[in-house]
Amino acid sequence: MRGTDAQPMQALTLMFARCWTMMVVAIALLTYALPGHTQNSLADALKQQTEFLPVEQAYQLEGELTATGDLRLYWQITAGYYLYQHAFNVRVASPYQSEPLAIDYPPALNKTDEFFGEVQVYYDHADLIVPLPSIEDSLTVSVTYQGCADAGLCYPPKTQYLIVNGSSGTVSTTALVTMPPVEDAAMAPSPAGMTLLLALGLAFLGGVILNTMPCVFPILSLKVLSFATGDPATHRRHGLAYLLGVVSSFLLIASVLISLQAAGRWVGWGFQLQSTGFVIALAYLFAVMGLSLSGLVLFGGRWMNVGSGLATAPGIQGSFFTGVLAVIVASPCTAPFMGSALGFALTQPPLYALTVFAALGTGMAAPMVALSASDRARRWLPKPGAWMETLKQIMAFPLYLTAVWLLWVAGKQNGVDTMAAAAAGLVMLALGLTLLRGGRIARAIGSLCLISAVFLGGVRGEPSDASTANDREGIVTWSPAALASLQAQGLPVFVDVTADWCITCLANEQAVLFTDEMTEAFSAAEVTYMVADWTNYDPGIGEFVRQHGRNGIPLYVMYSGEPQTPPVILPQLLTTRIMMEALDAVTR
Repeated sequence: MRGTDAQPMQALTLMFARCWTMMVVAIALLTYALPGHTQNSLADALKQQTEFLPVEQAYQLEGELTATGDLRLYWQITAGYYLYQHAFNVRVASPYQSEPLAIDYPPALNKTDEFFGEVQVYYDHADLIVPLPSIEDSLTVSVTYQGCADAGLCYPPKTQYLIVNGSSGTVSTTALVTMPPVEDAAMAPSPAGMTLLLALGLAFLGGVILNTMPCVFPILSLKVLSFATGDPATHRRHGLAYLLGVVSSFLLIASVLISLQAAGRWVGWGFQLQSTGFVIALAYLFAVMGLSLSGLVLFGGRWMNVGSGLATAPGIQGSFFTGVLAVIVASPCTAPFMGSALGFALTQPPLYALTVFAALGTGMAAPMVALSASDRARRWLPKPGAWMETLKQIMAFPLYLTAVWLLWVAGKQNGVDTMAAAAAGLVMLALGLTLLRGGRIARAIGSLCLISAVFLGGVRGEPSDASTANDREGIVTWSPAALASLQAQGLPVFVDVTADWCITCLANEQAVLFTDEMTEAFSAAEVTYMVADWTNYDPGIGEFVRQHGRNGIPLYVMYSGEPQTPPVILPQLLTTRIMMEALDAVTR
């Protein structure tokens, strides 16, 4: 950026205009690339989505037992809609039996599909035969299917439950699991009873609390200390630039979320961390910032306009991109009150949703802006001195640890080979940045190192098996079928929706949920602990989160053994007392 503090408002206006131009272009390209919406604007896509039939009306399922004891599944498909053959999945609804049942398919039509490529589909109707295990009395079966409309909407996978009575030979298609209104133990109203004004207040408060999260503190601490000296007017301009950086970033994330959901892909807060490539890129960024704070890599000249140099650059530009970076690193965290506010926002028209996200960004930036504007507050800051250079070097180590944690997340997502390749890429990145400070030959070798770092960051190993992530004793892997089976038996269930990239989730697990005391409490209360791992994208888990009025994780839902009793949503920050009270409530 060519503007300086001598021309603060011109520089700030130009920077803000560039940011919004980039955002508009990015959203336009994303909307153009989304299947089924290549010729529509985002507003048209949202309007078009509301004109499609509900999934239960588009695909009407019936079941019956054949003379040989097999299960016949018959879908009446509305004209203009179709079902995918590869998406059918039939299982016995039990948390201890996960193997799918065999399916006898009728002939299907070949189709070049804009969502899945070359596939086989069914129009008008689909008639499947499923051999069942021996039935003494009754059996609950989960049936999963997925379809799309020719007009351009692809539904997420849908699961229904059938109760097969072997003695009477009947099949009931009544859904086993219903989602009644939930009660929020965090004392925040559920989205169903929330107004826009209340959502704005909760979003603002959640944004303020977000500053206390461990993923944000290392980024902001040094910027805060920079306010200890200098011209007060300059500090106020920096605070405004930081505010614009934070709010613009939240609006960009909200726009992408709205676009993806308009295309039928349910994603939530922190969705970008479900991409291994983004996780590795973020690890690289943290490592480079740490090297910069350690003085091992110096950014200057042209490098001040790329990468982490944007956030460490002096002047208004550095403050703006500190705000951008703070939002990026805050994505693994969900503060209290955020869940209800964001869950409400993404059920509203785009303008209302963007307003709520802007309130979230304003709340997150508010402490920094207040500090930059208050002479009294700045006087409480420690005086500058040689200790600040020592602190700067010390603050590099939390960034290194964060990079290690992100590599661990990448390994959990795509295996240890991915993690090892990305770690080697970090070494090449550090070497390349170091050599770029040398002569012509050193710079050439350094450039090759940087290229190799990018290549290594793209290496992918075998994806991790999600089922192995929940191998703790007494924990069951979540699935709609498993939850339905336990509810049908009248058993209390605790569902923990978590992810390896969710810092709040990991903190709750180590401090509360996975302690010996809590393990014994779950066992004594005979409450089944289910884990829904959203480290990688799973549309079923996304739908579960949406049904409970939330848009991010952690999500903790406690089901009592009474089918008619609504489940209770627990706070996003747990304590042992909260969990004990919840366990006592379901065992009364």
